Amino acid sequence: MAELLQILISGLAAGSIYALAAVGFTLLWQASQTINFAQGEFVMLPAFFVLIGMTMLGLPMWTSVILALVLSLLILGVAFKRLIVEPMLPHGTLPLVIATIALGLLMKESVKEFYGATAQPFPAIFPQDVYHIAGASVSVQDIGNLVVSMLAIGGLQLFLSRTRTGRCMQASAQNPAVAEILGVNVKRMVLYTFLINATLATIASVLISPIYLAKFSNGETLGLVAFIAAIVGGFNQIRGALVGGLLIGVIDNLSAVYISAQYRSAMPLILLIVIILLRPQGLLGTPEGRTV
Repeated sequence: MAELLQILISGLAAGSIYALAAVGFTLLWQASQTINFAQGEFVMLPAFFVLIGMTMLGLPMWTSVILALVLSLLILGVAFKRLIVEPMLPHGTLPLVIATIALGLLMKESVKEFYGATAQPFPAIFPQDVYHIAGASVSVQDIGNLVVSMLAIGGLQLFLSRTRTGRCMQASAQNPAVAEILGVNVKRMVLYTFLINATLATIASVLISPIYLAKFSNGETLGLVAFIAAIVGGFNQIRGALVGGLLIGVIDNLSAVYISAQYRSAMPLILLIVIILLRPQGLLGTPEGRTV
């Protein structure tokens, strides 16, 4: 029982970070029908911004984190929207998908050339202490990652549902034409969505890098798992992305311990196939009608 509790907490902690990236997929899809296949690299890159601030500029850790957030907002938010999404979106979804794939490859190779292929140690955000609860060894890092991720997603939900700007963002996502008639600045609301995605990616990067180190290839697995989490939970629901991320994190840990560590990477794909066959809209998603 103690081992199961330890596995569950560790899985929820990892799954909450997957959920941060998965929510980014969902937000961009709702706001601009954009599927960002560079999302994993979006999570990988801010960690290197932090390292550059600390090692090359000599800044304290938290100052470097703030610098990484600002750079992420400018590059992964504003520049991504204006230089990639806006020019490609009128040409349809497929060219935009190809553009984001190319962007992900460019980001990965650029980091590899600039910082090297060797994994870089990343400073821990939380103490490395371990507490024993009901016989289970629970690390402060796992608890901290879970709490921060849940606060970030919960704060986003409150922002979208309780503030005027958040409601305008939802209206713009649901029906841009009607929202514009009602006086909503749709372009600004879409920009806010891209900025929120960049913020979530930065938070996920700072949380996951102390565990897996900062490496140019981190985005490959993380992007795939986050995309699967968004589909499993429901691509048009933020809460669905949250549930999908948590579920994959727990299943990943359970399969590594009770099945085989060799097959743990296959479990999210198996879950994806099952969900697509049984409930194509995802666990919490809603069917979307489309005129043909």
